[in-house]
Amino acid sequence: MTTNYFKNYPNPEGFFEAYGGSFIPPNLQKEMETITDAYYSISKSHHFISELRSIRKHYQGRPTPVYFCNRLSAKYGGRIYLKREDLNHTGAHKLNHCMGEALLAKYLGKKKLIAETGAGQHGVALATAAAYFGLECEIHMGEVDMHKEHPNVVRMQILGAKVVPVSHGLKTLKEAVDSAFGAYMQDSDNSIYCIGSVVGPHPFPMMVRDFQRIVGIEAKEQFFDMTGELPDNVVACVGGGSNAMGLFSAFLEDQECKLFGVEPAGRSFDLGEHAATMTLGKPGMIHGFKCYLLQDENGEPAPVYSVASGLDYPGVGPEHSMLKDWKRVSYESATDEETIDAFYELSRLEGIIPALESAHAVAYALKLAKKNPRESILINLSGRGDKDIDFVMEQYGLPK
Repeated sequence: MTTNYFKNYPNPEGFFEAYGGSFIPPNLQKEMETITDAYYSISKSHHFISELRSIRKHYQGRPTPVYFCNRLSAKYGGRIYLKREDLNHTGAHKLNHCMGEALLAKYLGKKKLIAETGAGQHGVALATAAAYFGLECEIHMGEVDMHKEHPNVVRMQILGAKVVPVSHGLKTLKEAVDSAFGAYMQDSDNSIYCIGSVVGPHPFPMMVRDFQRIVGIEAKEQFFDMTGELPDNVVACVGGGSNAMGLFSAFLEDQECKLFGVEPAGRSFDLGEHAATMTLGKPGMIHGFKCYLLQDENGEPAPVYSVASGLDYPGVGPEHSMLKDWKRVSYESATDEETIDAFYELSRLEGIIPALESAHAVAYALKLAKKNPRESILINLSGRGDKDIDFVMEQYGLPK
């Protein structure tokens, strides 16, 4: 790690060493440079920061608490804690960056927010932000995910968003990103593309990380107040990686804290049956930036799968890619079966129904607790599972 980490990464061109950057058409690059300039000037101003802090406190309900899982710890070992982002307004961490992006759009005079969504949490959060600021909202979502996450589709529509079904390819998150980018390029003067994770061309990996840093800042202080020390292990799920980057950011320079990013091992490690980008991917390019990428035999983004719609993306954030090379974060995985088991364990032992995305982190943390029964584990519970209960019951039923 280096001093002044957040000033040095990314560099002015948007690179986290070999990863990141902006590889997009010239007309779109011009718009990205406008957004970058606005971010560096507007978002650092007293008025912007003051308004965002007020929104977080009085509208989002921040700070979210850190909670000790007494019964889960007693069963599995270790001392297991949750950063309760499921208690953030809209039920996930996504509103942290959506309110920031929408506030930036307001200062830029934009009239419309465009985005993709997988599990629907980013879409719900952006639709919420659009309603708050009086902006139009258009959310692109794969038809497969629309079926899996139907409650979130209804929530977006109630909030006033236009939900655009995406019916090409695998009809999931990658295709939704393709579709949203296309819509944005047709009307970039009046709209802003609000990317839902620490991915995409510069400045979005930096912007989303910075807006999500509040998670780690709160959690570090809360954990220390509760225990008098820092956590031995910090665990978060990784798809694009926004919730993980938000939590990890506070602990990067604390070498005594081991950081674990948990991605989907799915049904198997056969191509198309998982989304374990860090485990099986290699450097490549997707959606205008460089990162670790799952690729087919032609070097194109590979088909991916996860029981959690928010994690089924073949790429990953460029900052995560750098942290993997640095070996600062250990990237692990959890299978569908392990994830569903963790979903029910947390529900029945602690009365907290997690999002399937977050349940990946819980699944790995339970293995970690068994292995290191004297160590503490802080998990980012990035979202609640209301959106997943119909799908889980339909596909898996109640545990026997």
